[in-house]
Order: sequence, then structure tokens, then C-alpha cells
Amino acid sequence: QVQLVESGGGLVQAGGSLRLSCAASGRTFSSYTPGWFRQAPGKEREFVSRISWYSGNTYYADSVKGRFTVSRENAKNTVYLQMNSLKPEDTAVYYCAARTGPTGSTWDYWGQGTQVTVSS
Repeated sequence: QVQLVESGGGLVQAGGSLRLSCAASGRTFSSYTPGWFRQAPGKEREFVSRISWYSGNTYYADSVKGRFTVSRENAKNTVYLQMNSLKPEDTAVYYCAARTGPTGSTWDYWGQGTQVTVSS
């Protein structure tokens, strides 16, 4: 199994930036596809981004494309989510996740989440 721990959330003004980190322990991210999700108050959890560990290919929700960047650091077994030009509607709990299966399969592991609050 892999354990995921997010960090880097906080309060930021609209237009600002934050970088989230997700550190994996127990097993390396090379065995999984890592991704980011978020859940705003009163809404369902939604996909934000994912990255293919070996190829580095990245994928984004339309709502964050051009503003967020997902990346990985193999040596630290860590995935990052750089969030720029933040908007109040980006306010949510952000979760790191990992899956073992192909696209469309269940996300098997989740972190505890980190709160991101964007003030207007």
C-alpha cells in the first residue's frame, strides 16, 4: 500500500498562487498514477489533474487548464500542483490520490486533504 500526505494549502487572495505537495510513502509513485481532486462545500469531489509517472504526460480539468501545473519529483517520491491565477471558485479541500489501474479505473488511495481558500 501507499500512504499519501498533502501539504501546502492555505489562504490566498484572488490572483495569487499556491503550490501543493503530495508525498508518498510505503511504495513509490512509480507503481501508481497520481492525481489531484478537489471538493468544494456542498459539491461533489471533482477531478483536477493527473500525471503519468513514467511519461510525464499531464491531464487537466477544463476549469484549471492554463492555470494549474502538475509535476513530479522522482527522487522525493512527491507530486506537486502549482496553482496560479487562483479564483474564489477554486476554494476547496484538495486531495491527492493514486490508482493502480488504467484510465477510468477506481482511485485506490487518498490523502487526508488540504484546505485551499481563495478570497475575493
